[in-house]
Amino acid sequence: MKTSEIIECIRQGKIFIYPTDTIYGLGCDATNINSVEKIKSIKQRDKDKPFSVIAPSIKWINDNLIVDFDLKKYFPGAYTVILKKKKKDFLNHVSNTDSLGVRIPKNKFTKIIQKSGVPFVTTSVNLQGEKPITKISEIPEKILKQVDEIIDSGELTGNPSTLVIGGKEVKR
Repeated sequence: MKTSEIIECIRQGKIFIYPTDTIYGLGCDATNINSVEKIKSIKQRDKDKPFSVIAPSIKWINDNLIVDFDLKKYFPGAYTVILKKKKKDFLNHVSNTDSLGVRIPKNKFTKIIQKSGVPFVTTSVNLQGEKPITKISEIPEKILKQVDEIIDSGELTGNPSTLVIGGKEVKR
């Protein structure tokens, strides 16, 4: 699939299974409420549990979230940084708290997402309580049937991203 086709699919609200720098994720345009709700349904996830997003840029993060440390220490990389929102209701359907988790994974697919210019939901493709998925062949058929696009990058490392809260790394 060409970069331009992927960007068009993101803008159309398609649901993706895609590689990060750690595990396979499930994602969509975070500004598309219907697509975000569909991912909550696929994940069989508590409606109030927040998602994180892959940010289109560090500028986007600085424009929308309160940043009081150097993000370049973590991005691009295997980190999820939790930051306070500048506006409480910003992307409320993604995270209905006063904070939002952001990532900028170090991989090719992230660069394509960033070219779309929109934040992109990032959550592991596994069902809650199950181990993270590192190969497309490990994904349950019932999940595969509910997505629009699958980007296969072979086997991934399998280590979840490191959380950063208040500028400090938190072990999971």
